[in-house]
Amino acid sequence: MNGAESLVRTLLAGGVDTVFANPGTSEMHFVAALDRFPALRCVPALDEGVVTGAADGYARMAGKPAATLLHCGPGLMNGLANLHNARRARTPVVNLVGDQATHHRPLDAPLTADTEALARTVSAWVRTSSAVHAVGADAAAAIAAARTAPGGIASLILPSDVCWNEGGVVGTPRAPAAPAPVADETVRAIAALIERGEPTLLLVGGEALDAHGLHTASRLEEIDNVRVMAPMSNRRVARGREAADIARVPYAVDAALKAMAGVKHLVLVEAAPPVTFFAYPGKPGTQLPPGTEVHVLAQPDEDGGGALRALAERLGAPLLQRVAPTAPPPARGAITPETLAQSLAALLPEQAVVVDEGVTVGRAMFSMLAAAAPHDWLQLCGGAIGEGIPMATGAALGAPGRRIVGLQADGSALYTLQGLWTQARMGLDVTTVIFANRRYAILQGELAAVGAQPGPATNAMFELQRPDLDWVKLAGGFGVEAERADTMAQFNDLFTRSMARKGPFLIEAVL
Repeated sequence: MNGAESLVRTLLAGGVDTVFANPGTSEMHFVAALDRFPALRCVPALDEGVVTGAADGYARMAGKPAATLLHCGPGLMNGLANLHNARRARTPVVNLVGDQATHHRPLDAPLTADTEALARTVSAWVRTSSAVHAVGADAAAAIAAARTAPGGIASLILPSDVCWNEGGVVGTPRAPAAPAPVADETVRAIAALIERGEPTLLLVGGEALDAHGLHTASRLEEIDNVRVMAPMSNRRVARGREAADIARVPYAVDAALKAMAGVKHLVLVEAAPPVTFFAYPGKPGTQLPPGTEVHVLAQPDEDGGGALRALAERLGAPLLQRVAPTAPPPARGAITPETLAQSLAALLPEQAVVVDEGVTVGRAMFSMLAAAAPHDWLQLCGGAIGEGIPMATGAALGAPGRRIVGLQADGSALYTLQGLWTQARMGLDVTTVIFANRRYAILQGELAAVGAQPGPATNAMFELQRPDLDWVKLAGGFGVEAERADTMAQFNDLFTRSMARKGPFLIEAVL
């Protein structure tokens, strides 16, 4: 048994049965081993950013890590942006990176790089296998590290000779560390804080944003001095008319400060204190009012949902009888962010998964889809655009039988549109809605936020015209059927048809 075979056997023994891959010469023995182990599903991608973004989406829905297979340091560099997003989402990923053979590395061949240093920028755990007999044990350690709460990227670097040499040993699976329970004294302290009656905001993130956590948070919000919000960006949120609604911290600093006005105490539940994405002249970097006191109920590696339930019981928070909101009718007329949101709320099927990289057009849709059928909402967590199409691709494989709906800005879709090819090749049930406003609208907003004065050259930098992008042709070139919608009537018809069909479909919604 060579090292590559021991690696595959260890992955399967550890519950990792899907690998997203863009391999090269250094990974050929791993690829060859796939023929002998059909239980390991290998999903090819045309770009490493698709590989890493798909692994993120898969793990969010499957509840377990996928593996990636990347080619040397440069391949890892191509995938780093979406590994950054996965790190910010605290998503478990077993990141496998091939490398130069140990005896070839001193020759400084063209692809030689400091792969370990690159991996450390996004990883919770990094190791290079130095001998064939260590590959299996290293892989088992990587799986356990990725799955240790709250989840993270475990990067295992594999010189090609440790994969082709004989003498591999299958690693023994290790049980990952589960989320730790929150101490009773912490719950008592937060309860006493709330009982003082001062304005308190619970900022709830992570696993506590599942349906049970949201229900408990809504009970706590019935206490007069308590409000509940979620961070702007989250790994996965239970949404729709059967889930308790929750507001997010707004993106813009002025809107966030307004939403936080009057807060005296911020209590964190698997979340971090909210800060702005960027610095702006004359404005604060934190989104909290001056003098806000910050407290922690649950760290990201702790059981935030359990802590919320214990807090609700201690405070005697009332049990709620929710009245589910009524979905609106599909919108008519011109295509706008608001009419798109209304139709999505009306037409989204039960148990869909929404992947949100809508950027400026998509910001209002989170709240407006509270009346939609029950669904899960996945968001871009690290701010590095270009993850929407790959994340939707991975989510479809991680949640078979559920329709994936990608809300996708046109500018960021261009970073990784190669993911459409993987959707077509695998026959994935993904409907991608391209918000075709023909511009980088977020950059126009940021220009105003920093106080810069645009001129013709600046404005030209932010437009996606001359020529216009043709998303119907672009999608067709990757094997995905697509049509264009210029009115809401056309959009409603295309979206409804796509929900009833198998395989991928793209709608270019022209704003």
